[in-house]
Amino acid sequence: MTVETLLKRKSFQSLFRLLINRRSIRNKVLGVIEAKSYKALVEDNPQGRPRRVQEDKHDYLMALLLGFDRAIQRGLISKHVMNRLLDVFVGNVILTTEREEAARSLGFAPPLFILVSPTGKCNLRCVGCYAASDPGNHASLDFDTFDRILTEKRELWGSHFTVISGGEPFMWRDGQRGLLDMVARHPSDLFMVYTNSTLITDDVAKRMAELGNITPAISVEGFEEETDARRGKGVYRRILTAFENLRRHGVPFGVSATPTRLNWETIVSDRFTDFYFEGEGAVYGWLFQYMPIGRGQSLDLMVPPEQRVAMLGRMQRLVRERKVFLADFWNSGTVSNGCICAGRSGGYFYIDWNGNIAPCGFVPYATDNIYTIYANGGSVNTALDSPLFKQIRAWQDQYGYAEPGERTQNWLCPCVIRDHFQLLKEAVCDTRAKPINEEAAIALRDGDYCRGMAHYGQELKQLADPIWAEQYVDTPT
Repeated sequence: MTVETLLKRKSFQSLFRLLINRRSIRNKVLGVIEAKSYKALVEDNPQGRPRRVQEDKHDYLMALLLGFDRAIQRGLISKHVMNRLLDVFVGNVILTTEREEAARSLGFAPPLFILVSPTGKCNLRCVGCYAASDPGNHASLDFDTFDRILTEKRELWGSHFTVISGGEPFMWRDGQRGLLDMVARHPSDLFMVYTNSTLITDDVAKRMAELGNITPAISVEGFEEETDARRGKGVYRRILTAFENLRRHGVPFGVSATPTRLNWETIVSDRFTDFYFEGEGAVYGWLFQYMPIGRGQSLDLMVPPEQRVAMLGRMQRLVRERKVFLADFWNSGTVSNGCICAGRSGGYFYIDWNGNIAPCGFVPYATDNIYTIYANGGSVNTALDSPLFKQIRAWQDQYGYAEPGERTQNWLCPCVIRDHFQLLKEAVCDTRAKPINEEAAIALRDGDYCRGMAHYGQELKQLADPIWAEQYVDTPT
């Protein structure tokens, strides 16, 4: 059972409203939600997923709920934004039946969201950023194309969730219209925006609060030393100012970090949690481990396999014991039933500032372009027929997504490019997918890079397989 299915029950909607509006019975309501969600996810578990997989989902669900609850208790989310989140996030994203209706109409379960990078422009030059792989490219989607993407996914899939990245999203403009104008144009949708936050002025935060359907995930690398080392001197102080602006106007926000060999211990430390979640008021956190692309991109900065396993344990402790939502797109693969890219049911795909449609923001290869699709009379559904997407989805299904629980393979190694690089390379070559930038083209030709990535996945598997077998493989009782 997915979290979406779990929360479609009317009793949960009532409980959420009680949690927001009846603070005097807060602890009782949280207890009921925890017990009901545990029974539905872990004890009932109608899809037969491994028990520990379901326990991970329950832990993350409660951590996210408690993150919002802490912010509400501290008065960090305005009443207007809380009501908008109930309508948009709970009502349209979680409790909606539109996606089920779309699945019946389409004959398949559609993705949950699309990741869009509307511009390659950025006011920073961060080391290793995928958006800077082609530093001479400053293209942007036009307003009408961007708007059509969002409209189609809502009308065709019942999708009311959009993730925005870049470049720096707040630099995107088409004429006089910017990102918040697009958010205003789609008031029934929730937008999560990955941003360096340096453009979140008091006025921007005020408008975000008025809209109520947008939450920024703000990039940090640890603390001042680590953040300024990667993002530029003085950036950290500007981030703290953005936090202050958002708190002042009651806009919920999260943090986004890039763990490397040099900073991973800081990011999964109690000090990090104390400062950003307990101190600054972040509601959630996303981790994107450093992903090298192209010749000259050092694999040495990647979190080494042994440290990645250690990072997994520390992160899971923070989620379970500290009750903070800190999710890693690799180490949290159990929560999403494995890889979610390439338009998988409940997953997503990526559209960049040139219109290229890639499986993932970290898989820079494409067989389609949204401008070409629209010129030929297609829609976002056309992208799902990409041969590259189909080959990746077939692997996702075989690896465990479409298999019974006892045949689920190791979701601690879920990533098609980071953990199964040879498989991804074969899919790109088989389908003649094109690199979306020169760095991606160089990567496929660089023998040392390809061998290094393949070796990384093999080494990780050797370390993670015993953990999966011991903690996640159910044994008959």
